[in-house]
Parts: sequence; C-alpha cells; structure tokens
Amino acid sequence: MALHFTSEKRVDDGVLEREFTLGEIPGILWTPASASVPAPLILLGHPPLGLHKMYPRLVPRARACSAVGFATATIELPGSGDRPRWPAAEEARADLRRAMEAGEPVSDEIIDALILPLVDKAVPEWQAALDALLSLPEIGGPVGYSGGVISIGTRLAVVEPRISAAVLFAGSFVPRAMFEEARQVTIPLHVLLQWDDEGNDRQAALDLFDSFGSKEKTLHANMGGHTGVPQSAGDEAGRFLARHLK
Repeated sequence: MALHFTSEKRVDDGVLEREFTLGEIPGILWTPASASVPAPLILLGHPPLGLHKMYPRLVPRARACSAVGFATATIELPGSGDRPRWPAAEEARADLRRAMEAGEPVSDEIIDALILPLVDKAVPEWQAALDALLSLPEIGGPVGYSGGVISIGTRLAVVEPRISAAVLFAGSFVPRAMFEEARQVTIPLHVLLQWDDEGNDRQAALDLFDSFGSKEKTLHANMGGHTGVPQSAGDEAGRFLARHLK
C-alpha cells in the first residue's frame, strides 16, 4: 500500500503534523521540529473510538515524544472513524453494552467477538504502515509501540520483529487466547494499569502481565479510573522508551 500525505501543519513546539492515507486507511505522522538524523519511531495505539475523538489525547503524547527526538505515528482502526462500518464489531459492542447495563458479567464469547477479529484486522495494517513509514528518509529505527488495545500491542510484539520495546495500557478486555500469545512476547515491556478502571478486569490484567515471556517487564499501577493516568506515569513510560530506542 502506498502512503500519500494529504495535509501538513506545525503544532506546538514546532512539531510537524502530517495527515496521510495508506490505501483507504487514514493516519497521522508527527516528526520533531529539528531532526538532523532519521528519527526513531513510536507507533501510538488508541482505542477504537475514532481518530477525531482521540486526537486531543494523541497530540500531547506525540509532542512529548518529539521533545526527546522521536517521530510518532498512528492509524485509524478498522470500523472506526470515517472507515466503513463493520457490522460484526458493532454487534459485539451492542452485546457488551447490554451485558454491562444489565449488570451481568461479560462473557468470554462477547470478549472474543469484540477483540479477536479487531486484532486480526488491525495488526497487518499496523505492519503495512510500518513498512511505509520506515521507507521515509526522515524516519529510521528502532521502533516502539505505545498504548491502545492491549491485545493489539501483544500480537504486534509477537509477530513484528522491528518493534524493540512496548508500553502497553491495561484497560481493555483480554480474550483467553491472548494469554498464550503473551507467553511468546520477549521484548522489554512497560505496562500501565489504573487500579480502579471501571471497564477493566484488574485480575485479568495482572494475569496477562504474569503471562508475558519478557525478561524485562515492569508493571506501573496507579489509583484512579480509566482516563486518570497521572503525568508521572506517562513520564516514566517515556523514559522507558527513550532507554530502549535511543
């Protein structure tokens, strides 16, 4: 798939923001104001809420990475934003809403239907984006992955050898099949967990962390809900990536 830039502008701190399309997939690339050498790249994951909705939360992350010399990029997930509707995913989300509104436990069947097809579709798209981005003269290696649906990050860490380290956010449902994949992960990991995350199964997140096969893995847990990650935790995750990608 060919990457085509569709717009560009300078955001705060002189960071260059360029929107692009990769085939039919929209994305955004941020590069540091003064990159004298090809910059290491961090792929910014996000939940399937649409890039427009996530943009205010993505830009500060991109700026923080640019401040230490990293380029960052993100793409729209399948079935999200302006991409074509995905009936199976919408049906799975409706089943999830019904279970949660009824106060019922979320079944393995619902979690599998919600997450596994998304991982199967999204991961090859992230890999195609990586192919295209690494062909740009201003982007070098190594590559890190940060945030988003933890099952997508887990699969990428297993199948994509160009990713050297990952920051994973423990805030999404985890299918049982992902625990087996987690055992195959060997890259350094930094996992963020919000202890009081209303939509997250804390025990499943702890069990997943335990399953990761990485020799170097850190769990950074903080009190608070899903969007209450303290600035200090974000800073520590940034230092982790800088340590492994510089």
